Formats: sequence, structure tokens, C-alpha cells
Amino acid sequence: MCGIAGFVNLRQPLSNDVLTTRAIRMADTLAHRGPDDAGVYADAAAQVALSFRRLSIIDLSAEGRQPMRSAGGRYHLVFNGEIYNFVELRRELEKLGCTFRGHADSEVLLAAIEQWGVAHALNRANGMFAIALWDSERRELSLARDRAGKKPVYYGWAGGCFAFASELKALRALPGFDAQIDRGALALFLRHNYIPAPYSIYDGVYKLRQAELLTLPSAAIATRHTPDELARFRQTFWSFADVVRDGTANPFNGGDREACDALERLLSKSVALRMVSDVPLGALLSGGIDSSTVTALMQAASSRPIKTFSIGFHERDYNEAEYAGAVAAHLGTDHTELYVSPTEAMAVIPKLPAIYDEPFADVSQVPTFLVSRLARRDVTVALSGDGGDELFAGYTRYLFAQRVAHAASLPGRRLIAGMLERRPAARWDEIFGRLPSVLHPAQVGDKLHKLAPLLREPDAVGIYRRLFSHWSEPETIVRAAEEPLTPLTDTTGQPPVAGFIERMMQLDFLTWLPDDVLAKVDRASMAVSLEVRCPLLDPDVIAFAWHLPRRLRVRNGRGKWLLRQVLGRYVPSELFERPKMGFDVPIGRWLREPLRDWAEALLDPARLVREGYFNPAPIRERWREHLTGERNWQYQLWDVLMFQAWLEAAQGRAVPVPASHAAAANEVAQ
Repeated sequence: MCGIAGFVNLRQPLSNDVLTTRAIRMADTLAHRGPDDAGVYADAAAQVALSFRRLSIIDLSAEGRQPMRSAGGRYHLVFNGEIYNFVELRRELEKLGCTFRGHADSEVLLAAIEQWGVAHALNRANGMFAIALWDSERRELSLARDRAGKKPVYYGWAGGCFAFASELKALRALPGFDAQIDRGALALFLRHNYIPAPYSIYDGVYKLRQAELLTLPSAAIATRHTPDELARFRQTFWSFADVVRDGTANPFNGGDREACDALERLLSKSVALRMVSDVPLGALLSGGIDSSTVTALMQAASSRPIKTFSIGFHERDYNEAEYAGAVAAHLGTDHTELYVSPTEAMAVIPKLPAIYDEPFADVSQVPTFLVSRLARRDVTVALSGDGGDELFAGYTRYLFAQRVAHAASLPGRRLIAGMLERRPAARWDEIFGRLPSVLHPAQVGDKLHKLAPLLREPDAVGIYRRLFSHWSEPETIVRAAEEPLTPLTDTTGQPPVAGFIERMMQLDFLTWLPDDVLAKVDRASMAVSLEVRCPLLDPDVIAFAWHLPRRLRVRNGRGKWLLRQVLGRYVPSELFERPKMGFDVPIGRWLREPLRDWAEALLDPARLVREGYFNPAPIRERWREHLTGERNWQYQLWDVLMFQAWLEAAQGRAVPVPASHAAAANEVAQ
């Protein structure tokens, strides 16, 4: 895993030394992504510079250094990620007459590009990657991102250059970078708790989408474009829409056992490919279905105990470590677990703006960083279970939303919604509180108020969008904002999917997976120089999952049926058959107690007015209701707080650290 950065200068020509110095400065901001080595390529004639920070995983020798020049001299490549089938591709290329200096997957990828062209080479590559390729013959720059969106690429016109990088901080290192905040992107952030591609927090800076290849000739580079205007320079080297169409048109028609055998074979192959490493390797084990399946298959493929890592919390409602420990004990892994106190967890919060580099507000970012830091003490590569929920219908919200959709089709649904909203949440809590405890869930009033607007939505996309909206009308919160289109508001080009659950899975793969789940893991793991690989996101597994009929995904009111059957071949069902928990922290309670002063400072109405991004009134009202316990607005408030903390850090001011955990924060910084 590595960091890439570079630029094409568009103004007064710069010398090779100046090009090199600026490219190195960009790469140095990404040292955490690649602490083992660095490199730079600069060409004053073309006014282009590519830079690289390396985390050595495959071929630790100097032959794996980047930027890398193709054998014919035409191409220069910087590449972040891993090509898992590089041995297979190398053999094929050798038969075509290619020769290789070393054993790095980057050299194989470059040879494949030279042999087959960029799009075809990327289509043949099974891996996670972000690349930048300079074609010195055609004076073209190509940028590309992997199928699932595992590795990030930011790009845009900044400081008199067209620039790209793995993280925004590298772009900010360019002289003259204009840090103008995109208010539309900020509105999207309040809706989703992340900023979806192709947008970023900065005006004029964008993200590549999944499987996107952007090839810009010099003439196009010289003119600033919006993402829509770049359409003629953009293509996809792999189509998720085609995968969905083919899978739903040709469903798997074998029996349960045949399906289980087929999935086990695919996953075993995918795990084995991702266990190739020249450095220590392990697994992030939460104890859930996905990570337990990956761990079980890793251990089955290993001749000695693999290393596994789990984070535990003393708050029982947030602790999965005991389940992970039981799975590890059964499989016989070399297991490490660390129980983290609230003080230690909260000590991560001041680091979040630097780690995520743009506003990001999934609260599981805290435990994700902690487990990554724990694993990095012993390994450089870790496998995870990311992608299982989106491919095998694992989220409980799928079945919940389907029930809501059914209720929303009934007569009188709007009347019911109005009735639910007319009574305050506290009043509903009081009414249900008179019943036996088994008949009223916690915070029932808050849940009924969240259900009401869902009943008004007309279709699956509307219900999904409302379900995922933290702030349902963010344009009323962000001043002078116009919310841009996303896959949730512009479904053009998305293949029709008959089933409600399948429609939600499709939308999750396009939005939530790349922009929340994978972004969270990438930034948290790379902050400590840990490479995380995702066997469940192998392209063959993705394709197979979309061939599965509903009965093999959902059965007896539970998702991931087929994945559970595979895991059951390795682990007794009593070790994993339990309600889904999620990788969370009690942020709502923390905001009322130890983080209250910190939050109050960031949400100060005078401050909000002075900064000019937010309308303070609705924010302050939700803060009041949260503090009094009238409503649980933890996620909406965390969105605003993460922007405020990021803004403070971006402006070079110290992030306020609550005194209650200042000592622990210093410990984390060491």
C-alpha cells in the first residue's frame, strides 16, 4: 500500500528542480501511507511530475521502486494498491515476449498496460488500486480507481496545476492551492455523514468513482472542467451495472449445497490470493459473520496459526471482543485483543481531522483506527470482512426497510405518519413505558419519529435516501448551498432491479460501500501504515453474489444465509448466530457527558455565525434536545462536530481536547 501524488504545471514553466521539490513536498504529506521508500519523476519538457511513497509488501527490493518506467520508455507509473493475480498475468505476458527485472506487481501492471492498453490491462487486473500513468508519447495523464473503490484518487485544478493525490493533504501542499469549501458538498456531507464521489469538500477538487478511468490529453488538462464536462474523457473499465444485469437475468439455479460449495471455492481462492505477501500478515476479527468467514478460510489455508486482532469495549452493548475471542479459540489462531476504555477511545477524536483529511462522520471510525493500530504492532497486511453485508444482504436495515415499504403501500400511511409525529418522542416513551419492558424498545419515541417520514416515501430509492439522511433537508442547514446530484437522486444508467432488498444492495455498493465503509478503513489503516485487503470484494465473488436468488441471501427473516452456511463448515453456529451488533461507540452518551464542553465550544452559536457555513438555530435546537434526552440526535450532531473539528484543523488552529482525556490523547499521539 502506498501514496501517490503529482501534477502537470499549466503556468510559467518550472525547472526540473522545482518540479521535483514540489512533487516531493506533496509525497511527504503521505509518508504514513508509505514509510519505507520514496521516489519522484519529473520532466521539465512536459511540465509533469509524479511522486510516490512506498509501503513495501511485494518484492521488497529496489526493483519495486516507483515511479516506474515501462520497458519501452513510453509510460511512467505510480500505483497504490495490490494486483492479486499478478503472477498469472506475468506468465501470460512472458509468453508474449515480455521480460521483467524484479517480482513486483507494479512492474507486471505496467507491462500489461504497454501490451494491451490501459483499459484492457485494468480490466484484466484483479486487485485494489489507484494509478496515475503519464504517457510521454501522447502527452496524456490517466488516472484510475479499482472496481469497488477501495483506493482513493483526488484530482483537480489547483495552484496553477492539474494535480492528483491519494489524499487531500497532498494537494494542499501545492503553492497557491485554493481551499474554497464546496457548500454543495457540505450539504451532501450532512445528509450522508460522508462526501460521495465525485465531490470533495473543496470546490474544484473531485474524487474518481469506482472503476473509473480518466484520460486527459494536454489540451484538456489546460482547461478547468466540472465532472460533467469531463464525461468525454472518462470511461469505466468494468461495469457494475452489467454485473447486476447479468446476475439478475441469469440466477443461480442449483441447490443449496451446490451454492455453498461454489461460494466456498470462490472465497477460498480469493483469500489465498490475498495471503500472498513478503511481510507479516493477519486478520481483523470482529467475531461477526464476514470477518469470521475470512479468518476461517485463512486459517484453513495456513500451516501455522494466523495472527488475528480484535478491539473490545467495557460497555457490553458495544463489545464484540468476547465473540471474536471464541471464534479465534475454536480456529486456533494466534489472537490478540485489547480492551479500550472510553478515555482511550475518546483520545482518538482529536486525530480524526488529520486522519480523514476531509469531513467524515461515521462514528465507527474510532474503533477502526484502534484495531488498525493494534494490528500494525505485529503485521503489515491484514485481511478484513468488508463487503459481505452489501453483497449478501447482511444489513438489518434491508429487512426493516422492506417492511416499511410494505406499510407505505397501505391506505392511510400518511395519516399514520402524521399521528406518529404529532406526539412528542418523550410522550411516546411515556406511553410505552406503562407496558411490560419486553413490549417497548429503548428510545421508542425517537424510533417512531424516524419511522414517520419513511411512510411518506413513494419508492425504494426514496425510502433508502430518507433512511440514510442524517439531516433530511441539509440545504436549510448549510448557508447558500445547492445539493448536487448523486446516485440516490439521479438513477440514470442504473439497471432496474426487481426486488426491494436488491435495490438497496445496489445503491449501497454504489454509495455507502466506497464512500463510507472503504474510505473509513483506508484512512484509518493507512494512518498507521497498515494494508487492509478485502477478499469478499473479489470481482468473481461480486459477480457470483449477484447471481444468487433471494432465497440464498435471505431466509427465515435473516440475511447472509449462504455466507452463514459456508462459515458453519468451519465454526459452530452457536459462536456466530446472534443479533448483528455493528462496530460502534456510545457517542450519544459521550456528547452528554465527557465530550460536552468540547462539543459546546464547536457548536457555539456566535462561532457558527462568524464562520458562515451553518444556520445555528436548528443545530442548537437539536443540541438542546439531545442534552435533555428528548431526542437522540447523536449522528446529526456528530456530522456538524466533525466538520467543525476538521475546519479548525484545516485553518491551523488547535483542536480543543476535553481535559478529561487530554493525557490519553498525548499517549495516542506518541
